Amino acid sequence: MRTRPVPGSAGPPTPPGGTAPTVPPAPGRSPWSRVRPAAVGLPLLGLVVAVAVWWSVTSGLHLVHPASLPPPQAVWTSLTTSADVLFPALGTTTLMTLLGFLMSTVAGVLIGMMLAASRRAERMFAPLLVAINAVPKIALGPLLVVSVGWGEKPILTMVFLLCFFPIVLSTATGLTTTPADLAELARSLNASWWQSFRKVRFPAALPQIFVGLKVAMPLAAIGAVIGEFYSDKPGLGYQILQYNGIGDTATAWAAIVLIAAMSILLYSALSLVERLALPWVRATTSAR
Repeated sequence: MRTRPVPGSAGPPTPPGGTAPTVPPAPGRSPWSRVRPAAVGLPLLGLVVAVAVWWSVTSGLHLVHPASLPPPQAVWTSLTTSADVLFPALGTTTLMTLLGFLMSTVAGVLIGMMLAASRRAERMFAPLLVAINAVPKIALGPLLVVSVGWGEKPILTMVFLLCFFPIVLSTATGLTTTPADLAELARSLNASWWQSFRKVRFPAALPQIFVGLKVAMPLAAIGAVIGEFYSDKPGLGYQILQYNGIGDTATAWAAIVLIAAMSILLYSALSLVERLALPWVRATTSAR
């Protein structure tokens, strides 16, 4: 008997007396295959434009005195001649940034989960968290040295104070805005609270949590540098104070450039982790 294709069905009809032809599966695409040249070329073009504007303001038009803002070629020369000091300092600042960021992530996610689980706890502690976040952190620097001493403690404390609030806010927001259809599906399957949290609420909150993490990552670098202003750790913040104190502004700006480059790399690494950990987000949301 000749088989006829069902209207709307996918694939070719089965030939009489034979088997259906096999369609080879589509090859899998790795996340690296979606990287377009513009994703690398446009940031480089923006960097070139920024350096060109910097050069024109300092060397071309002489709008700013070199003592205030050295030209890019002077900063590059200072970076190469002081590399034996600046790059070890970069490693110290990067380590403090990552340690403080990890501490903020763990504490921020746990506090956000507590606020999302209990409305009473949210009403009790949300004003306190807002008050702590509103305190100017630069004013706490000298007090941290007195309170926790020298070394790594004031740096990590400053990073934590700057980072934890956006992580807490994004975690609590993500856990309290679970899509209604997913929550109804969990209830219809008689899922327990832990099953609903593990399978539905927390995965649905991960995009919001990563938003808070990406906001907190540059703040972690800022906190590490501010903490090094009041510490004896020879990081980039410490070197900025030292070179600025002797009038070597070019080397101080070279340290600032290294801080900016470190922040860009850490933010890009976090964005890559988000892309690899949440592959369904780009598939289920509208792209620009």
